[in-house]
Amino acid sequence: MVNQKKIEEAVKLFLEGIGEDAAREGLVETPERIARMCTELFAGMDESAKTHLTKTFSSDNNDIVLEKDITFYSFCEHHLLPFYGKAHIAYVPDGKVAGISKLARTVEVYAKRPQIQEQMTAQIAEAIMEYLKPKGVMVMLEAEHMCMTMRGVKKPGSKTVTIAKKGCFEKDTLLQDNFFRMIKD
Repeated sequence: MVNQKKIEEAVKLFLEGIGEDAAREGLVETPERIARMCTELFAGMDESAKTHLTKTFSSDNNDIVLEKDITFYSFCEHHLLPFYGKAHIAYVPDGKVAGISKLARTVEVYAKRPQIQEQMTAQIAEAIMEYLKPKGVMVMLEAEHMCMTMRGVKKPGSKTVTIAKKGCFEKDTLLQDNFFRMIKD
């Protein structure tokens, strides 16, 4: 749970640390605004993907189910700067499917935590395997990192792509190829 008072104190110290006057008219309410913002942006800290992935429906489908172009926003744990992009998730059901919004909600659970993209990709795949129990899952995230575009090497437009494969997707190159074809269409 976000501790708003601690965030407000930290923001005030931060403003003073960069040489600002935290009592200046434009900044006086900034610590409170940022504390409220953190409650929203880091809501995944107190949430479990299980909540979303255990609501399932019986299905005879045994072919790929794909949800693509799921927009997400997250924060790099190294600089606390945003990274954002698209998630693509495919799974092969084993007698049950998730409601179509549940994969996007699962992405949100992990996106709303400070972390690295590689870990987020793995967490999404692991949660789907654990709670939905499909025959396999493949997750791909494509994201632009503000720590690369506005500071450091300053390379706007560059994207980081991460992939996680579990179950039947791990060794089946035909399934992997189908996944890549489906996300390009």
